[in-house]
Amino acid sequence: MRDRLLAARDWFWLRPWFPRRVGRLPVIRILARRTARQLFDLCAGFVYSQVLLAAVRLRLCETLADGPLATAPLAERLGLTEDATRRLLDATDALGLTMPRSRGRHGLDELGMALLGSPAVASLIEHHALLYADLRDPVALLKGEAGETEMARYWAYACAATPAEADDAQVAGYSALMAATQGLIADEILTAYPPKGAARWLDVGGGEGAFATAVARRARRARVTVFDLPAVAARARVRLAAEGLADRVTAVGGDFCRDPLPEGADVISLVRVLHDHDDDVVRALLRAARRAIAPNGRLVVAEPMAGTRGAEPIGGAYFGFYLLAMGSGRARTVERLTALLEEAGFGAIETPRTHQPLLTRLMVARPIGFPKDAPDVVADTT
Repeated sequence: MRDRLLAARDWFWLRPWFPRRVGRLPVIRILARRTARQLFDLCAGFVYSQVLLAAVRLRLCETLADGPLATAPLAERLGLTEDATRRLLDATDALGLTMPRSRGRHGLDELGMALLGSPAVASLIEHHALLYADLRDPVALLKGEAGETEMARYWAYACAATPAEADDAQVAGYSALMAATQGLIADEILTAYPPKGAARWLDVGGGEGAFATAVARRARRARVTVFDLPAVAARARVRLAAEGLADRVTAVGGDFCRDPLPEGADVISLVRVLHDHDDDVVRALLRAARRAIAPNGRLVVAEPMAGTRGAEPIGGAYFGFYLLAMGSGRARTVERLTALLEEAGFGAIETPRTHQPLLTRLMVARPIGFPKDAPDVVADTT
């Protein structure tokens, strides 16, 4: 029935006379204006993102943090002409980053204050310059004709034949970005799934240990292990020592596509890990987690998921093309992740609510019915 109704809608809207006639009706006129605005925003989205990048690189929000400024002193601080500053402010006013104040001054608006309070978001905005370069020819990217992408070079493990051989220079950039942005979601995850009862927690693909640090701060009796590539684990040890947690949080180097995971943890977390990989790697990783986890343990999967109500473009459009440029992975629905978890020997799956599901959603599963000594095929990441 739904298909028939949509087919009828399509037939009418594709007739040249229909939009003109119904556009005279008040309700339809409002819908038509909204549709026109949405279509224009799709066309102009890249320009909006570049205005945001300019604001970040010029440190506009930091400059206005102490209070509103008139155009002339603001231009001097930004290193721009007054005309260029007015053009920038016209754009940032329209996008909600800044707003006009009295006596010809400009100050921060709500989005500008939010950006100022989230340095990790500014890091992401800078990082997206690589993605924009890869998307300059999206058709070539879809056809696999774009060659090696900036994103694939940045995420050194994504398409490497032997990720464990990556050195510090290859992992430094993305490890620092992950560490900076983990704070955006660590509180979300640990509020939805408090770690107080955990004795041994294993964070797989945990980078420099930012999330493991958050776990250790909340569960002060827990022993926490970070498992990541050797060069990343080395960076984690430095960070954990600086945090004063080296006695409770350890970092183990390895390649989870090839090496066994440390065994015995009663909680294993995969934070923004599965969506970076294709299904064959995900299957191998989940089976490895099933073998490593304690019999009464819990597996925690936390990441943005496709089909999230109110955030459909994030999973379908943003992560779809981000991961395409990266060369590996896809955003998955809860239903698809459930199927993969059950295939790997997990069940009793729960989906605790997070406050910001567009940033991350949560799935918690228990090991059931899958023999721990079952053979597995190591994923080929070449």
